[in-house]
Amino acid sequence: MREAYALSELFTELRLPRSSYFYHRARLATPDKYAGARRIITDVFELNHRCYGYRRIGVELGHRGIVVSEKIVRRLMAEEQLVVHTRRRRRYSSYGGEITPAVDNLVNRDFGAAAPNEKWLTDITEFQLPAGKVYLSPMIDCFDGLVVSWTIGTRPDAELVNAMLDEAVASLNEDEKPIVHSDRGAYYRWPGWLSRIADARLTRSMSRKGCTPDNAACEGFFGRLKNELFYPRDWRATTLEQFMEAVDAYIRWYNGKRIKVSLGALSPREYRDSLGIAA
Repeated sequence: MREAYALSELFTELRLPRSSYFYHRARLATPDKYAGARRIITDVFELNHRCYGYRRIGVELGHRGIVVSEKIVRRLMAEEQLVVHTRRRRRYSSYGGEITPAVDNLVNRDFGAAAPNEKWLTDITEFQLPAGKVYLSPMIDCFDGLVVSWTIGTRPDAELVNAMLDEAVASLNEDEKPIVHSDRGAYYRWPGWLSRIADARLTRSMSRKGCTPDNAACEGFFGRLKNELFYPRDWRATTLEQFMEAVDAYIRWYNGKRIKVSLGALSPREYRDSLGIAA
């Protein structure tokens, strides 16, 4: 509009101070001092399932020798439209009635552990895809959130949970006998599960009926997995086999690479390595 109007007329009409105009015009001509940080922030965001917020992005920048404030990281992410997506999830329920007696809740919402393999948590979660349904059965260690073992399949049956338990038990040393906490799902009350628990001399613990907070740490893992991997993507062209491979790759990344602020900005495996504990 400067070809038709003088700057003074435009300033008056827009109620824009002359000094503000020239200040911002000069800033636009100045090279972006955060250009390098922008590229790295975008790369880190894309390479980590588009799920890292400004705190984890800031940690990764620090690992690369780039020191910027959290406020700057938040601003740059907003300008680059790097948004972590969230979505309310529908919880899968495996409850099949009181088919065998329930055991006491020994964990009692205390999800801390002083050492690995003291308390384990397990549950099943469901993924609904256009191609069908997929189920994940993991075993979570309360010490650091490491996924000790996991199975992925298209049926939520005894084979899914029993194979996962067999793999978890195989990782234990002779003197390690963790508490295994679950909800009251039918899979954790069938003979195959009970005999495996008894043979390994493990201790069972169960949530109260319909009380999700009693297994909150396991539910939290499911929430992170779905918010970071499942909900942000379009799975319409994905086969069940391809999706199961994606979930498996995510869990391996979660164990080995994903930053946990509570672990000093280390992944569970990195945290164990820092303590000299074999993972």
